[in-house]
Amino acid sequence: MRKINEENERIKRRYLQYLKTAKRKDASTVLKSAEGILRFEASIGYASFKRFRIDQAAKFQERLNDEVSKMTGRPLSKSTIRSILAANKGFILWLADQSGYKSRIRHSDADYFNMDAKGARVASAIRDTPYPSMEMARHAFSYMPEATEIECRNKASFAFLMLTGARDGAVASLRLKHINLFDGCVYQDAREVKTKASKTIVTYFLPVDPEYLACFKAWVKHLKEVSLFGPDDPLFPPAKVKPVDGVFQVVGLEREIYKTANAIRAAIKEAFLRADLPSFTPHAFRKTLVKWADTAYPTREAFKAFSQNIGHTSVITTVSAYYPVSIERQAELIRLKK
Repeated sequence: MRKINEENERIKRRYLQYLKTAKRKDASTVLKSAEGILRFEASIGYASFKRFRIDQAAKFQERLNDEVSKMTGRPLSKSTIRSILAANKGFILWLADQSGYKSRIRHSDADYFNMDAKGARVASAIRDTPYPSMEMARHAFSYMPEATEIECRNKASFAFLMLTGARDGAVASLRLKHINLFDGCVYQDAREVKTKASKTIVTYFLPVDPEYLACFKAWVKHLKEVSLFGPDDPLFPPAKVKPVDGVFQVVGLEREIYKTANAIRAAIKEAFLRADLPSFTPHAFRKTLVKWADTAYPTREAFKAFSQNIGHTSVITTVSAYYPVSIERQAELIRLKK
């Protein structure tokens, strides 16, 4: 059980409330900040933040560089270290303006939580992340079973991800009323759907494969006509589990949305593994679709429309983040002669 410094707890609570209400940070960002600050607090033996010294920040950095992740058994990544240091830098900057602390802490003290230039370059380096080809995705989709209601739901979620490129967090929070089959689109209403940066997005179904659309339409029809779901019920509902003859079994579908996207991620991973392919996350589908769109939408206007369709305000974001160019391909393009 960790030690508790009541004075520290009070000031941390105020800071986290500041992040949430004044800086409008989302819950995950606030949680990461809290975890990062707790790491530093533990490194100084839970002493009062009023006794902060710059050498504590230096020793904390050394400790992070030597620390081993409990999950991977390997040293902490540079990006993780950068995130932890940034959380503490922001906290110290804020403390320097607070009554009872500003006479002890200067704004410049926060600079001692900066990462060295070499580490910062490593932390911010863009790395290629794997993603499935259109053929791999279609192969995995074809191997997904449809014997049970839950299996049909999982297959429909795979189809929906390929039709829209939507983020898994948003998909998990969608309700039937957000789907417009007549116009072939989904209205990701930020008031109800967990979109990135709380952005409202209108996404039209991509013409990638008629099998995906047929599967998804059949699922919506099942929800409405068999499960008797209404507009406010979830698009991809959790399984309803109850004891039957002393054994817990799936007996239907819940009418509440998922709190997280973990179930959707697990279903996608299982789909690829079932087809003897490497596992991928739902987010990887976005790269798959951007690669496809580069050919499907050759004009600047058309590609801009696609970029907007997957929730990007700028085409630059789409190209820089989701259109990878391998080192091998880089060499081929550079060596091309006119």
